[in-house]
Amino acid sequence: MQASINGSGMTSARTRERLIQRLMEHGIQDLRVLEALRHVPRHLFMDEALASRAYEDTALPIGFGQTISQPYIVARMSEVLMSVSPHKVLEIGTGCGYQTAILANLVDEVFSIERIGGLYERARRNLQPLQLHRLRLRLGDGYQGWPSQAPFDAILVTAAPPQIPPALLQQLADGGLLVIPVGGGGSQRLLAVRREGDEFHEELLEMVSFVPMLGGEQR
Repeated sequence: MQASINGSGMTSARTRERLIQRLMEHGIQDLRVLEALRHVPRHLFMDEALASRAYEDTALPIGFGQTISQPYIVARMSEVLMSVSPHKVLEIGTGCGYQTAILANLVDEVFSIERIGGLYERARRNLQPLQLHRLRLRLGDGYQGWPSQAPFDAILVTAAPPQIPPALLQQLADGGLLVIPVGGGGSQRLLAVRREGDEFHEELLEMVSFVPMLGGEQR
């Protein structure tokens, strides 16, 4: 049975608000991002057995060896992305669809790619009750991006490749921003990469821990 969008008990609006307060205490300041996290029901994007933990500030398993990102990381990456006021965003790694829903509440157009078929179908089911009309999902290899829809004002990657995929850099619009974790093992560098003409400028945001990005040379 589909969980209630509004939630109750450990998934209630009051519980969500406590999470928002924690995010603010940890430095998230963009009111648009905070409102999106307040509005999107995270408990809809995970198994019922874990729904009571939906508003803890932690990553949780969603099956297929993947996780739903920690709310702080979702907020942090979204806040950095919104610094360029993007209209058209590409997301690599739809997962269960939570970050996708956050983006769809922030920008005009969201294009999201997921490589794992089971997660792609789950994301479609999870997103359907929210009636978001500004996003398109695709089953495919994130390493290749979405060339037919490029360029993008911003690209957000929710899994860690060993190096930045060249196709993603080329699909950034001039002045665009790529937010991506890069590296192997249990710790990666979260980078903001800004495009200025044919030059790309990297900024280290912080150290993070993401699942590996599948596809590309990993196949």
